[in-house]
Amino acid sequence: MSEENTEEVRVLEAQIEQLQAEIAALQNQQQDNHKDITLHLRGQMQDAMRYMCGQKQGGGKEKVLSRLKEEVEELEEDLKRQTQMNGISLNSCTTKTIQSSDSKLVQQLCVSGHCSELVFQVEFQLSEVKEDQRSERTISEFNVVMDTSDLQNFSSFLSGVEESRDLLLFFRTLRTFSDRCDDRCRTFQHFQEKYPSVVSLPGGCRSEVMALNHPELPGCVLFVHWSVEVSRHGGVSPKINLLTKIPERALQLFPSQPVGGAAEDFQSLLRILGPEAAIESVIRAVSLSQDT
Repeated sequence: MSEENTEEVRVLEAQIEQLQAEIAALQNQQQDNHKDITLHLRGQMQDAMRYMCGQKQGGGKEKVLSRLKEEVEELEEDLKRQTQMNGISLNSCTTKTIQSSDSKLVQQLCVSGHCSELVFQVEFQLSEVKEDQRSERTISEFNVVMDTSDLQNFSSFLSGVEESRDLLLFFRTLRTFSDRCDDRCRTFQHFQEKYPSVVSLPGGCRSEVMALNHPELPGCVLFVHWSVEVSRHGGVSPKINLLTKIPERALQLFPSQPVGGAAEDFQSLLRILGPEAAIESVIRAVSLSQDT
């Protein structure tokens, strides 16, 4: 064999060894992925996933797939109950293992879903460190993606919760904030349906503003501004104000009328009657009739 052919054989053998090493690494990675999948599953779901990953169990394919179907149905029912309890629906959850060893597991998670009309996506890194019989989990690189263009009162809280990396606080506050917004929406819709000639919703039922305008008093408008305030630490509270829009000519015709005191009087009604009753009192006053 010539020296040229010998050199060529050596190159080919080196390439073969490199390919074999890459194949072995990929096989090890596949086994780790299979272990990672089955590690977080139990019972019938774990048996089924082992079968599907090539780790065959007794009972045959049909039996295993039947078990898998039953387990999925049970998980769906459990997810449905959880959604009804906490009001949060998850659309997707993806997990990527960044580091895995006997003592440490690091995963990148991305969870997306919605709470009523609020759509969210949460991304964070979850690290679990095992020491003896104990394990400790920590969250880092916490990021929340939401359309806050109409949620100015929520953006400050999001900045704070990203700094504190408090996942439970985020979901708890999101649920409370969503409930208060739904309360406002139902109240606005109720009064629009009950007093259609007086009540209008310029920005829709989910906006912060409801307008009150009697047909016989053009230009004279009262606005109920109902915002939901969220503190940086997750406190949620409604803030309701009454704003007036009275033409300059009307103010000149009735200079002695205390129009400017309407907002203060409304706040007194709020403290005594609560939001719904206070707003309805104002609507009745604008409609000039107890039977409207």
